[in-house]
Amino acid sequence: MNSFSPYLLTFLISMLPVAELRGGLPLGISLGIPPLSAYAVSIAGNVIPVLPLLIGLRYLSKIAEKYRWWGRIFNKMEKKFQGKKKIICRYGIVGIVILVAIPLPVTGAWTGSLVSFLLSIPVKYSFPAIFIGVCLAGIVVLFTTLGILGVSRIFSGM
Repeated sequence: MNSFSPYLLTFLISMLPVAELRGGLPLGISLGIPPLSAYAVSIAGNVIPVLPLLIGLRYLSKIAEKYRWWGRIFNKMEKKFQGKKKIICRYGIVGIVILVAIPLPVTGAWTGSLVSFLLSIPVKYSFPAIFIGVCLAGIVVLFTTLGILGVSRIFSGM
């Protein structure tokens, strides 16, 4: 028998950079957590790393300026996220919300934090945008997990 509480497992999975709430929320529901509780736990788990990431990346970049090899790593990261930067530059802070809200691989709170850092968006703007994006992504994942999006087929006659 698993010694982890379903709530703790959902929370921890939602903190991971690849899974985030896109993995944690369906897992929580499949483990028997009520949907709204699973939503709340997943949101909390997904948002917890954001502030340390936003502040930590800024701190690390100041240290990295002293070392040439770190500069190369940051340049590679910046090139990798160039397409996502275009979204943010085009739509502004709403672009961060959109980037985080789309529940696809390589989007989410971790990516939003990294892109916010690379664009030097102040934490006071990026954190609320990432939080809103996580909440919206959670709604999409929740509805998808519960099959509510399938209800539209009933009304469209398919």
